[in-house]
Amino acid sequence: MVSFGCYFGAYMRIPVLPLFARQLGADTFEIGIITSLFMMVAGALCVPLGLMSDRLGRKRLILAGLLVSVLTSFVLIYCTSPKQLMGVYLVAGAGIAAFAPTMMSMVSDFTPKTHLGRSYGWYTMALYGGMSMGPAMGGLCGQLLGFKWVFAISGVVILLMFWPALMFLPQPHTSARAAVPGRGSGAIFSELLRNRSLLACWLVTLSSCFGLGMFITFIPLHASDQGVEVGQIGLIFATQAVVNALCRIPFGYLSDWVSDRKNLVLAGLFGYSFSIAGLGISTALPMFIASAFLMGISMGVAFTAVGALIAEVVPADSRGLAMGGYNTCIYVGIMLCALIMGVITRDYGFRAGFLITAVISVAGASAFLFLFRTQHVREGALTGN
Repeated sequence: MVSFGCYFGAYMRIPVLPLFARQLGADTFEIGIITSLFMMVAGALCVPLGLMSDRLGRKRLILAGLLVSVLTSFVLIYCTSPKQLMGVYLVAGAGIAAFAPTMMSMVSDFTPKTHLGRSYGWYTMALYGGMSMGPAMGGLCGQLLGFKWVFAISGVVILLMFWPALMFLPQPHTSARAAVPGRGSGAIFSELLRNRSLLACWLVTLSSCFGLGMFITFIPLHASDQGVEVGQIGLIFATQAVVNALCRIPFGYLSDWVSDRKNLVLAGLFGYSFSIAGLGISTALPMFIASAFLMGISMGVAFTAVGALIAEVVPADSRGLAMGGYNTCIYVGIMLCALIMGVITRDYGFRAGFLITAVISVAGASAFLFLFRTQHVREGALTGN
């Protein structure tokens, strides 16, 4: 409930912020800077704040992230220049960095290993549900009430989530930190960097979110070039979001039933690569819808299993840091795609850009399999098996 409300409120701002920035005199470049600053700060702070949650307890960081998100929503009402928006969104990135990896870590803290898949299935369904419904509500409120009312409602929605978080989330002393005291941050970080299974999960998240960045950034332009109307482009995004969210629960349960979650990750990733290639070669709305449908299913398979895998392959006292790295890979992958593929699509077209991105996704899946195999071979050699 807390995650759904937080992401619902935060994502209400997404469709109206560029329009509000333009109203304040921002040009296209400045609007892009505002979004990039949010991604950059969120990506940079997820790891240190995830580590902090391992040391101070999850609940404190979650509550702090919620309060920062509330504050930034209300402060947006009083912004009068693009530079002020940039400053507010810098702080907003810190708020989501405090909340996102910490909440993911808390889910694994109180979930037995036999139920990790279904827990992350339910949790990520709530997360993506908020991400999907928030922009729709924000756009509606912006049209009926005005931009500043959207920021006010956003702040109120997130503030309402503070109270159930305060009352019902586990107390700090129940965090995994108490289970393994005395290890320094440097030792934990060094250990994680030698954990090839974790590095495999981080790498595949980075390469997959490169593809997600391609979808978010360039589908509106590519579909428009193929004669798809603006309202129909929204249907493409809605198909991907709804299917992605609804698939999380059944595939979460499935990942608990299979003997090796790695196989689900690989199956999802190869389907994901096909969906990206399908988007690139689409020339009509039904083709875009079918590819978006496949993309939603594939993300539901792969990313639910990846979240459970990370919780499995790291010690309890370093889950915050591991989940921080996971969230950093999400933001960095999307940001890198916007920077790199903008040049490629400009010079070679959208079809080439999507096909190159599909190849990158396949390469990421192959690297994931290689790192997992070498980790297990190394562990077998050390144990004599």
